[in-house]
Amino acid sequence: MICAIVYQLTRDLTEKEIIDSGFDTYFVDHTTGIYPVAASGVPFSASTFQSTGDIIADLNEDLAAEQKARVTYDNILRLVDDADVRDVIKFLRAREIVHYQRFGEALQLTQDRLDSKNFYAFNPSFDKDPAPRPQPRQ
Repeated sequence: MICAIVYQLTRDLTEKEIIDSGFDTYFVDHTTGIYPVAASGVPFSASTFQSTGDIIADLNEDLAAEQKARVTYDNILRLVDDADVRDVIKFLRAREIVHYQRFGEALQLTQDRLDSKNFYAFNPSFDKDPAPRPQPRQ
């Protein structure tokens, strides 16, 4: 959706508008095509996705990602006055809020089902007494 908005806003730019807006360095590399990049200029990377395999850590990462996306949409809404763009951004922002709520519910369900309420201090699956190991011969 964001890519479609960017395309619609840039497809008819004149050469002067491209230069005057500071869009020229992006335009040289990508024309008006969509290249996922942060406002700071850092290109998208799959390294932004974090996964540990630990459900508590991963759900907290998901919660943080939803809030970061919401803040980005909040900031866009502070800067944009085009009604059509604002409507789409408001929809995306609302979606992030719902995702945050669902991940929060998943985290609560997970915590309720763990066999220990002290889930931040240890991981029960790792802290069980291991089976005795055979001793080496001397």
